[in-house]
Amino acid sequence: MRSFNPRLRHILDPTTGRTVIVPLDHGFTAGPLKGLVSMRDALDPILQARPNAVILHSGMLRELPWDLPADVGIILHLSGGTNLTSSGIRKVLVAKVEDALGLGADAVSIHVNLGNRYEAEMLADAGAVASKCRTYGLPLLIMAYVRGKKVKDEFDPGLVAHAARLASELGADVVKVPYTGSVESFRSVVQGCCAPVVIAGGPKIDREEDLIRCVQEAMKAGAAGISIGRNVFQHPNPKLLLRRLRTIVHSNRSLAHVSHAA
Repeated sequence: MRSFNPRLRHILDPTTGRTVIVPLDHGFTAGPLKGLVSMRDALDPILQARPNAVILHSGMLRELPWDLPADVGIILHLSGGTNLTSSGIRKVLVAKVEDALGLGADAVSIHVNLGNRYEAEMLADAGAVASKCRTYGLPLLIMAYVRGKKVKDEFDPGLVAHAARLASELGADVVKVPYTGSVESFRSVVQGCCAPVVIAGGPKIDREEDLIRCVQEAMKAGAAGISIGRNVFQHPNPKLLLRRLRTIVHSNRSLAHVSHAA
């Protein structure tokens, strides 16, 4: 049985045990993307919609408003890499667990890509971070993906299940993986993981209905929530979309109802 960490209340809703997380770390990887040119402008509608948590790199924590809602958790992202290099799948540590404590973050996250030549060092970093988190009692979210030249399909249910299980074996309190495309296949991912599983948003999805359907299916499969960035902050109305996604995650509302919710 997993021991209870009271700091998880800032990430997982204490009533539902579920979470809506908005990662906003994309600027590190790709620069000032559409929707993230001004972090303060991006944060305003997102925070109004009350996600359970946001993910930021250390320098961006200064962009958080002084009146940040008390029910929005802060997750400090510790790893990164850019798409300016051919080894973009390699993620290295750019911050420490101790930084999260000093900056007042509620949890930390780290990104691990499996199935490539950098896997060993990323696993070593993740293990070291997990150990530090246990020392300080800080919740850890591990983003686990299977990406490399020899990986034919990073959404393959077996590969995603392996990534999720590995993250939980490392000691993650929350595991983030891609959605595998169906309720049945993703249920096997959730069942094989010993920690709450949230789905990534992935590439930009053109139709909001498709995004909502993926989230609803993931929740039906047993997911603990979502961690969606680009499809939120590049949406024409991030506040409205987030409210709809919160309804799905925390209230189990139907697709038809959510699609017409104001």
